[in-house]
Amino acid sequence: MIQDVLISDLKVIEVEGGNVLHSSKLDDTGFKKFGECYFSYIDYRFIKGWKRHSLVTLNLTVPLGIVKFVMFDSRENSKTYKKFQEVLIGESNYKRLTIPPLVWVAFQGLEYKQSILMNLIDLKHDPSESENKNIDYFKYDWSS
Repeated sequence: MIQDVLISDLKVIEVEGGNVLHSSKLDDTGFKKFGECYFSYIDYRFIKGWKRHSLVTLNLTVPLGIVKFVMFDSRENSKTYKKFQEVLIGESNYKRLTIPPLVWVAFQGLEYKQSILMNLIDLKHDPSESENKNIDYFKYDWSS
């Protein structure tokens, strides 16, 4: 596991007519404060990334479908510097993935059609505090 990345179990409450899926509470480990929340669709087998935030902490959940997240630790002072970590989360493995600043992330939709993810960040979105790289920038085998 990459240092400071958290994978948190989330509660699913089964109810007639459709389940209730928890996401985040004020006292959850990894949650700092509310900045912004948004949803993103990802098409089947499509890969989005690489992205790295300099200040923002990500809190990602996948309430519909399944998504493979791959992280790369670029923090020189980290115990896991230059390491990759892969996590699959979604309906069948409902978790929250917390990614600290300066860790690169890319993700791939694994559900036929589309998956949807929710990202709860601790600052208001500011395009100047993040950077993007082409998906081929890091040598990672997405076929597995």
